[in-house]
Amino acid sequence: MATAWHDGRVTAPLTPPHEQPPNHPWQQPSAGGSPHHAPTGPDVPDDGPGTAVEVRQAAVLTVILAAAGVLLGLLWLWLAPRVQLVSNGEAVFLKDTEGEGAVGSDGTFMLLALGFGALSAAAVFLFRRRGGIPLVVGLAVGGLLGSVLAWQLGVRLGPTQDLVAQAKAVGKGVPFESPLELVAKGALLAWPMAALAVHLGLTAVFGPRDPEPQLDWGPPPPPPAARQ
Repeated sequence: MATAWHDGRVTAPLTPPHEQPPNHPWQQPSAGGSPHHAPTGPDVPDDGPGTAVEVRQAAVLTVILAAAGVLLGLLWLWLAPRVQLVSNGEAVFLKDTEGEGAVGSDGTFMLLALGFGALSAAAVFLFRRRGGIPLVVGLAVGGLLGSVLAWQLGVRLGPTQDLVAQAKAVGKGVPFESPLELVAKGALLAWPMAALAVHLGLTAVFGPRDPEPQLDWGPPPPPPAARQ
């Protein structure tokens, strides 16, 4: 340590660079890393489960949503409007030519699929309040598989697809129900799209927030020595 002289007066001692205190705010970090400890505590965001766990959760979610398509198919079969057909002995015609049964069937399926998508997204968010690519993929794939299963189940459990045989069975001039059909195949995307939109919205509004970065300038420099 050296003492500086100016015009016969003694000033504060000067500390050589190689004798700087270890906690000097401008000291460069050592080769081992930063001189300050890594932040810990509740403000540090949790990285969540590992990738392998997320993939397993996404696989289970896909299976559950695909199985839920059975319920969607049964509801569609029960709630979809029926289209009445009639035969004149040579051909089959619509009993009500101005009816909108086919459009109503597609609309019923889409509304039910939208509801299933919103409910599945809310359930997934309550189960795990953060996103993740595997979980989102499982939500979309499971919703699509559930929609396809519901469509096929409703068609197979509904009235027969053989209109000629059905017309001969009921007789001439006797109305009968047409097969359950999904004319607009785009309705199959209603479930996964609704699920992704609702899950994204819930995550954006109620998901965890990353803490704001805080600048750590280190401890204050030591006070200058008393004047002599």
